[in-house]
Amino acid sequence: DGQPFDGSKTYKLTMPPDVPVNNFWSFTVYDSQTRSMLQTDRNPPALDSIQNNPVANEDGTIDIYFGPEAPDGKEENWIQTVPGKSWFTAMRMYGPLAPWLEGEWRPSDIGLME
Repeated sequence: DGQPFDGSKTYKLTMPPDVPVNNFWSFTVYDSQTRSMLQTDRNPPALDSIQNNPVANEDGTIDIYFGPEAPDGKEENWIQTVPGKSWFTAMRMYGPLAPWLEGEWRPSDIGLME
């Protein structure tokens, strides 16, 4: 809806199966005011496919959660945000393959969880 992401709310993004990278992918959350990494209890405010080993769904998709607290049972797929702070994220693809480069593969938009 064009509004900044609210650090007190929980959002979700879904990655389709078979992320097209040679190496790994990552998400990092940044403070909208400072443009630096968001200062959270979990340092760094990031998630990647190697260090964090996020859990895939049965269909091979991977849900990534952004919020002040992890949804129950989703701690491995969660990046902490801070109430009272707006934020943005950067997705990085290390060794991207043709489906990403050609726009055939892309994650969902980030949506507010109800």
